[in-house]
This record gives sequence, structure tokens and C-alpha cells, in this order.
Amino acid sequence: MNLIGTKWKPLVLFHLLKGGLRSGILQKHIEGISNKMFTQTVRELEKDGLISRKVYPVVPPKVEYTLTKRGQSLEGILRSLDKWGLEDIKQ
Repeated sequence: MNLIGTKWKPLVLFHLLKGGLRSGILQKHIEGISNKMFTQTVRELEKDGLISRKVYPVVPPKVEYTLTKRGQSLEGILRSLDKWGLEDIKQ
């Protein structure tokens, strides 16, 4: 729970299950997250070895995030949380 037990971390990880995303696109997928919180969240996930960050040497800067093997190992948990949330919202 220390690794994914915040409001935003599971959402970031869930959106990366489909594959790598550019920073701006990933942030747009997460409704309500501020720039500061997004940056803090991806930095913590990267520090914990759950996502990797690749910076491309282009102008404007391009940054892409992907799940690491450790992050991919959370797929079952993340999908279960998503399923539970979809069922719960119906009630």
C-alpha cells in the first residue's frame, strides 16, 4: 500500500497498462490532477521502480512514461480495483 496507496498513483498506473504515454496525454487522462501533483506522483512512481521515464532530445521536449516489469506486476490488482469501482458505481 505504501507504493500505490494514494489518490493518484493507481490512476497513473492504470492508464499505463495499455502502453507508454507522453506526459501531457497521460495527465489529460487523469481528470482533476494538478501539474504539481502529477509531477510529484510520476516522480514517486519512478523512484519506486513502477514506471520508467524516457526523455527524447527534441524541441519541444518529449517525455514518455511506461510501466516497468514491477509496475506490470500490479495489473491484476489494478484491473480488480477498476472492476470493483464500476460495479460499486451502479449501486
